[in-house]
Amino acid sequence: MTRTRTRTRTAAWAAVIAVALAASVVLSLAVGANGLHPGLLLDTLAGGGTDESRFVLRDQRVPRTLLALAVGVGLGGAGALMQALTRNPLADPGILGVNAGAAAAVAGAVVLLGVTDPAGQAPFAYAGALVLTVLVVALGTAGRGRADPVRLTLAGIAVGAVLSGITTGVTLTHPDAFERMLGWSAGTLLGRDLALLAPVLPLLAVGALLAVAVAPALDAVALGDDTARSQGVSLARTRLVTIAAITLLAGTATALAGPVSFVGLMIPHVVRWAVGVGHRRVVVGSMAAAPVLVLLADVVGRVVAPPGEMPVGIVTAFVGAPVLIALVRRSRRVSGL
Repeated sequence: MTRTRTRTRTAAWAAVIAVALAASVVLSLAVGANGLHPGLLLDTLAGGGTDESRFVLRDQRVPRTLLALAVGVGLGGAGALMQALTRNPLADPGILGVNAGAAAAVAGAVVLLGVTDPAGQAPFAYAGALVLTVLVVALGTAGRGRADPVRLTLAGIAVGAVLSGITTGVTLTHPDAFERMLGWSAGTLLGRDLALLAPVLPLLAVGALLAVAVAPALDAVALGDDTARSQGVSLARTRLVTIAAITLLAGTATALAGPVSFVGLMIPHVVRWAVGVGHRRVVVGSMAAAPVLVLLADVVGRVVAPPGEMPVGIVTAFVGAPVLIALVRRSRRVSGL
């Protein structure tokens, strides 16, 4: 594919993602138990509407939509970076246990330290994400010097399962913690306050900038360690920056919504198919496209089980599990990894 055709294809798909994102935002603002028809939605956005529509939009839909956008950026970017760093098409913050590490750290903070404020739990989510990312990468590369996809996946699933079991056991034996962790542990945007976004938004922005900055080096790493070294790429620095970006992106998403799996798995594959294997395009495209999936999953969760709601993490699991099975069957033929 020539450079001109690549740019044209990238621009076309960027427009598609932009339209899909705008439509998803509108759906997120309009759909729910108290639906807002287009006329009422526009009137309310313009400052009119009814008292009820203003309350629903200002206090429920807008915060939830903004949180979903941030969660999508975090999960999409983290998934793309993990697949690039590990050269593993099955890499995802959920599958490799990063979400479980963040959840375990938050559960420990609630039980041992009495941290009940969501903003106060955010540092523990980042710490848990960092520890698990480093641990899984270390286990996956032990004795070989390079990431082995099967070992990474098995290490992530095993460590994640152990931590999930510990988290469940801790919360079940502490009723207060169980009450606070019940919805969060399934991955939900319900009841999350917009005030939670302000302290973590700068960290999300730093993670996104690091992800874009390190992407060209990951192009060289994808060709092999020796080739990367011959091109002057510092493997240690590249891995360090990538792990830092993954920690900030995945940690932010988990701090905001709890562990939401499969978004970081699916979206990079779709983006790679659409715009090619260049990591800068894949990373940026994933951070732009993943919010579409999170928003739509949240909208579906609002309407499938009235009068209650289904957590966004459960909806993405329904979609993502078949995708994971398909990727496992064809993982050796996945291009660009």
